[in-house]
Amino acid sequence: MRVGYFGPEGTFTQEALIASVGEAELELVPLATIYDTVMAVHDGTVDRALVPIENSLEGSVNATLDALAIEIEDVAIVGEVVHPIRQCLIARTELELAEIEVVVSHPHASAQCARFIRSCLPGARVLAGSSTAEAVRTVAASEQPWAALGNRLAALRYGCHVLRAGVEDVAGNETRFAWLGPVGALPGTPGAEQAPLGPWKTAIVFWGAGSESPGWLVACLSEFADRGVNLTRIESRPRKQGLGRYMFFVDLEGRDSEPRVVDALAHLGAHAEALRVLGSFPVA
Repeated sequence: MRVGYFGPEGTFTQEALIASVGEAELELVPLATIYDTVMAVHDGTVDRALVPIENSLEGSVNATLDALAIEIEDVAIVGEVVHPIRQCLIARTELELAEIEVVVSHPHASAQCARFIRSCLPGARVLAGSSTAEAVRTVAASEQPWAALGNRLAALRYGCHVLRAGVEDVAGNETRFAWLGPVGALPGTPGAEQAPLGPWKTAIVFWGAGSESPGWLVACLSEFADRGVNLTRIESRPRKQGLGRYMFFVDLEGRDSEPRVVDALAHLGAHAEALRVLGSFPVA
């Protein structure tokens, strides 16, 4: 099975993938961007893919939400993985913190370590990278006194040194990753022979022409409350069609085939201009 992930080698996505399913009997395919990773499932380049979707400190990963809601309709969330995020300060050679002139990392990682950077690296300039692994690769190729924020896997892959471990500002930092597959694919992790038992979650996105009317969103969400369907997450994102036009992402407890969920979604559809089920899958 070909499994894509947001790369390059050494990203937290790859670390979560290996922790979840290992590497045996899988062909791992690193992809340059989250968009590329989603589209690789769409065009059949890979059978499954793993992308970050939500971080406990920085919130949702908008590139993932936008790709699933706007770009394509034939890729679904088929599972999820929650993985602890331990940020490390990494350099090509051993350095004192005072020597570091530049810190490179993905903006999410830099934000997760903002207090550490302010207090321990006050003179360093922060540069954005496309991923934490790309940041480590950049530092590995430079002879300047630069450092990166990333994980131990990236430090090992690119021959670098971990100067400090656990530099994230808040303990318990974790990211939720989404397994993606073609619509209709068996839910669960790659290689699963059957969908696992246990609690399930359904992810949806909806929007509507009536969203500017008073009480429209309340009426939409009441369809779930009236049927005892618990919502675990709700978030709005711009529809990219001008100010004031939003789409709403909701995660709810239950499988999309359960009668109360089916009924709630049917009644929500009466309020919404568009309603899509992004996936129904086992809870991590």
